[in-house]
Amino acid sequence: EEATSMEGVESSLQTDYTLRILGLDICADTIVGDQMQRGISGGQKKRVTTGEMIVGPTKVLFMDEISTGLDSSTTFQIVKCLQQIVHLGEATILMSLLQPAPETFELFDDIILLSEGQIVYQGPRDFVLEFFESCGFRCPERKGTADFLQEVTSKKDQEQYWADKQRPYRYISVSEFAQTFKRFHVGLELENHLSVPFDKSRSHQAALVFSKHSVSTRELLKASFDKEWLLIKRNSFVYIFKTIQLIIVALIASTVFLRTQMHTRNLDDGFVYVGALLFTLIVNMFNGFAELPLTITRLPVFFKHRDLLFYPAWIFTLPNVVLRIPFSIIESIVWVVVTYYTMGFAPEADRFFKQLLLVFLIQQMAGGLFRAIAGLCRSMIIAQTGGALFLLIFFVLGGFLLPKDFIPKWWIWGYWISPLVYGYNALAVNEFYSPRWMDKFVMDKNGVPKRLGMAMLEGANIFTDKNWFWIGAAGLLGFTIFFNVLFTLCLTYLNPLGKPQAVISEETAKEAEDNGLPRETVSNGSTRRNGSTRRNGSMKSKDGSNNSKLF
Repeated sequence: EEATSMEGVESSLQTDYTLRILGLDICADTIVGDQMQRGISGGQKKRVTTGEMIVGPTKVLFMDEISTGLDSSTTFQIVKCLQQIVHLGEATILMSLLQPAPETFELFDDIILLSEGQIVYQGPRDFVLEFFESCGFRCPERKGTADFLQEVTSKKDQEQYWADKQRPYRYISVSEFAQTFKRFHVGLELENHLSVPFDKSRSHQAALVFSKHSVSTRELLKASFDKEWLLIKRNSFVYIFKTIQLIIVALIASTVFLRTQMHTRNLDDGFVYVGALLFTLIVNMFNGFAELPLTITRLPVFFKHRDLLFYPAWIFTLPNVVLRIPFSIIESIVWVVVTYYTMGFAPEADRFFKQLLLVFLIQQMAGGLFRAIAGLCRSMIIAQTGGALFLLIFFVLGGFLLPKDFIPKWWIWGYWISPLVYGYNALAVNEFYSPRWMDKFVMDKNGVPKRLGMAMLEGANIFTDKNWFWIGAAGLLGFTIFFNVLFTLCLTYLNPLGKPQAVISEETAKEAEDNGLPRETVSNGSTRRNGSTRRNGSMKSKDGSNNSKLF
């Protein structure tokens, strides 16, 4: 009590406590792993998923066949953890298990026995054998209760459990079991309980929830920023590699466009500078490509968290964008410092910093674009085709592969929505308005002297307005905001691709219809027990008492 009342300690204790209950404290700092990287074991992965559900706002868990692929010892450990969560955390869990071991079966509070679509028994585990004894069937001493329950309703296995040797054996059908249960004291108690209307005045006022998310926005943001920073540290190799890659490309570019060979005498020299500026634009554009695979690999987990109401989409995207800004600043500085003076761009300091600003905005725009493509496409295969189409349109209509005057009138809208237009024009205006270009004159076609810088801008189909540096910068910033908002909207409203749906075989459906059951209610026809569940304190019974059970 004293420890949890201290600020900042409570969440740590709750986390450690949940990890201990789930038996995950031994692998708390181990990566989960994937196809490429070995991580924690299968049983631990299942418990991590359970832990995610527990710390979220969901307080009633429905768990289907969680023992698949696990040995009986691991299954026992997981159910034991869940039993503690149910009893200590006032929760409810409904669990179906396939042939649980006797010691696992003993962990459950209540049992629901289903057979042929009917409830044969629903109530405390302690009375289930008593019910079948009242029907004339006894479980042998060395027989597991779970196995007995599966076989006693089966026509071919039922006879061996007939207990009353004085009377001849008679097959008891599932329907008869279901009718007998309604007269059994557990069934009568259940019916009485359900027949009494719920007394709302007895419920706690705090049971009403007015917010989708159970944690405050401030705490959600803090947790999201912490998680994002942890992932950045884990993926630090990617960011270090990107920076080294940028340095290598910058050094190569500097030797191609070497300052000693970059003159400012005429239009031909100017077009070499246009090539250098275009190279700067394209390299920094594709520097954001790493966002595409990084984002797509994280989407499955995000969609799971979103659908379980852990947090809204913008809580995920905001740290994603903000925490990459410092890395982008470093990469921009690295590129401009290595290339600007070695390539021989305009020597004025203000033009150096203006190009630095543009490179940073290009990187931010590119990061937003690739994130938006990832959010729209949601898989690498579609992103490589659909995403490539977006990029090709942006490049073709960017004003440098096809000059503005040569773009057909009905495609001119594409020119204005290409973010590369704004980067290209702003970079060129920043360079060619330098005194070394504007103080030189060349003769135009009519023999009239014209400033070399203006002639260059006109020759390259670039806007001659000096303000286009700021127009371009504002355009890049606008596209950055637009792409990141689009990314957030995609994550908010789109669903993961190929969401699996529950299906049943035609044989099962036909068999059910022959028995008079609608297709929608068909299960696989096998007998199932239901296990354990947890519910957080606000589930009350009609008399106002806690109803936290393991089924």
